[in-house]
Parts: sequence; C-alpha cells; structure tokens
Amino acid sequence: MLCPMGPPVAEPIGLQVTRTAKLLSRAFDDALAEAGGSLPVWLVLVSVKGQTQAMQRELAETVGIEGPTLTHHLNRMERGGLVSRQRDERDRRNQLVELTPAGREQFSALLQTVQAFDRQLRRGFSDDELATLRALLRRLTDNVDTGGHTT
Repeated sequence: MLCPMGPPVAEPIGLQVTRTAKLLSRAFDDALAEAGGSLPVWLVLVSVKGQTQAMQRELAETVGIEGPTLTHHLNRMERGGLVSRQRDERDRRNQLVELTPAGREQFSALLQTVQAFDRQLRRGFSDDELATLRALLRRLTDNVDTGGHTT
C-alpha cells in the first residue's frame, strides 16, 4: 500500500516477490553447483531426457534462452560428455541433441538434488497451502502477462 506523501507503508508485493525469487534462485543454483551442475545444465538435461532426440532450436525455446546462449551451454556439455549433437538428415540447418550415458547419469544425480531442494521448500506447508501458493503465483503471473498493472 502506497502512502501519498512518503515511502510505502508496506513493502510492495512485487519487490517482496523479486527478493524472494532471487534468494530461492541463488539457493537452487548453489545446490545444483554442489552436485556438479548448474541451472542451464539441469534445464537442458531435463528437456532432452523425455525425448530420444531434441532439436536444438526447440530446446532453446523450452529452456527459455536464446539460441547462441544455448549453443554455448551445449558446447560445454558436449565437451563434458553429457550430450551429443548431429545434423538432422531431413533439415541440415537443425541439430539434434541427445543425452549420452554420462548425461543420463548426471540427470539422475541432479534429479536427486532438485527433489531434495523441493522437499526443503515444501517443509512446513500443507497440500492446501501449496495449492493456494501456486494459485497466487499464477495470479501474479497473469496480472503481469495481461498488463494488469494500474497507476
């Protein structure tokens, strides 16, 4: 709530959500790093895991990063033996990405870390509270997506 002549009486919800998101993101990144991974590596592994092969262009969209940034991560992951890439025979402009055995092992190791982090975040919440939290976060997202800000 904003006070007409001074600072906000309460911290704006957007600022509180932003601070919370940054804190959670750093903690998640730290947990993944401790397990030998990173957020981009996890996102690529989890996106490719459910498929035999993934097209690099579609993978960039799924992961939510630009193509050149994905290429950088894939180069590193390929050098590390986690993924392999080959040209699509039907369209030579596309590259197909697949997990190697080492990539599948890394996925399993990071999955345990992700699940442990999720359990940590859920601690002390009931199922109903988690459902409410998800609904509230969806509403915040909808408010931003639909330009729901007012002056």
